[in-house]
Amino acid sequence: MKTIETGRKTEDFAVSEDVLATIILEAKSFDATVPQTDPNEASNDSDDREISALETQKDNPARQVLEQSINGLNDQQKANLVALAWVGRGDYDAVEWPDAMRTARERDGSATSYYLSGIPLLGNYLEAGADALGISVAAAETEALSHNQNPDPVRSVR
Repeated sequence: MKTIETGRKTEDFAVSEDVLATIILEAKSFDATVPQTDPNEASNDSDDREISALETQKDNPARQVLEQSINGLNDQQKANLVALAWVGRGDYDAVEWPDAMRTARERDGSATSYYLSGIPLLGNYLEAGADALGISVAAAETEALSHNQNPDPVRSVR
């Protein structure tokens, strides 16, 4: 059986699995938005049945949450996300991780959150990139999706 070197290991990755899983889930939430359907919307969201939360608009809350999470990262972590998206999208192979990182660090990082949120299917690309590098985010995604405030929902009903 042939062994393929898949690049850096999880411990060398600048973004924790928990943070990466959260960003992937936020990106998938934003990816689920649809193009704006009513350019003449009412004065507030409740008049439009909250439809704007599902539409790709400049003030979309899903985009704002995603960009805030990315903006909270340091430059190294932002470069990791960019390179990871490129690996997941197929621009680089996992064995080319050092090249992807070098290129990501060389780009102007001031608009990283805007750049990444503009990539369609970003959540899928980040997940595929993590998988290609041997980083498992499944457990962290499950943890992020579960409600930590209520670890045992059955007990809370009693």
